[in-house]
Amino acid sequence: MTAAAARVAIVYDRLRPEERLLFAAFERRGVGVERVYSAHQRAALGLADGDAPAANAPTVVLQRCLAQTRGLALTRLFEARGAHVLNPSWVAATCADKLATSLALERQGVPTPQTGIAFDVDGALELCERLGYPVVLKPVVGSWGRMVSRLSDRDAVEAVLEHKRQLGGPDHAVIYLQEHVAKPGRDIRAFVIGDRVVAAIYRSSEHWLTNTARGAEASRCDVSAELADVAQRAADAVGGGVVAVDLVESDRGLLVLEVNHTMEFRNSIVTTGVDIADEVAGYVLALAERIAAGDAGAFASQAAATVARTLAAAAAKHAQV
Repeated sequence: MTAAAARVAIVYDRLRPEERLLFAAFERRGVGVERVYSAHQRAALGLADGDAPAANAPTVVLQRCLAQTRGLALTRLFEARGAHVLNPSWVAATCADKLATSLALERQGVPTPQTGIAFDVDGALELCERLGYPVVLKPVVGSWGRMVSRLSDRDAVEAVLEHKRQLGGPDHAVIYLQEHVAKPGRDIRAFVIGDRVVAAIYRSSEHWLTNTARGAEASRCDVSAELADVAQRAADAVGGGVVAVDLVESDRGLLVLEVNHTMEFRNSIVTTGVDIADEVAGYVLALAERIAAGDAGAFASQAAATVARTLAAAAAKHAQV
């Protein structure tokens, strides 16, 4: 297979501005991208007339599904067929779960707000006392600041937890709590592609939640040495690839809130002056061309580089102790 034979697909379920920008970025580079609408996908597993494991698999798949469960299922399906997916299933599974993300960040010594989990009201109230009020209660799975609560006292915690108990379902079985960080009316989103922090924005709002999905305004944030270091370490901790890292400024320095594996950037290109869609396209094509040219270890090399950076950061931290 030659480099020219590299095939790239984008899997999506909603044609948002980000997907349109990505399609346009590949077109400007003269690359025809296969557009895969997730809801129309079918697969027969283990049947005589089923799909062969590697039949017609693209070289690289850029997974852009908004629906996390469907996106993860399709990622695993494409990986089983022999495609290399950005981001890989283990990265997506970690980022989609706040507890898994927190554990990955803690394991690599990435600074975060103080965090804890409980499974009943008594345990949650004990955690709240240790964290100090107000506390922030988040669903383990969720995005855009939905169902995130800032709770100022014991009564508020008990009331919200009773509401969650009545709602039922596995997403409410784990009580995920964080300290409330008194941020300066903004947080930071850093865009990490491979081993580079390509851009960052401030997200500012009068509301304590500063998601752009909830009306926060984006402005340019210069990538300082501290921001580049912490954001890259956070990306590497979850497995690397193409991710957005959300951080907050504190009196302890930058703290990582979460890592997003299907990043949104529509408000960030003009703001930062960086064509983030083109940066993603370039990264995907470089990987696809290496694989198509016969470098079967290209994807493994990418993962190995992520591990090497993570180990180097851990060694540096240990040396400072």
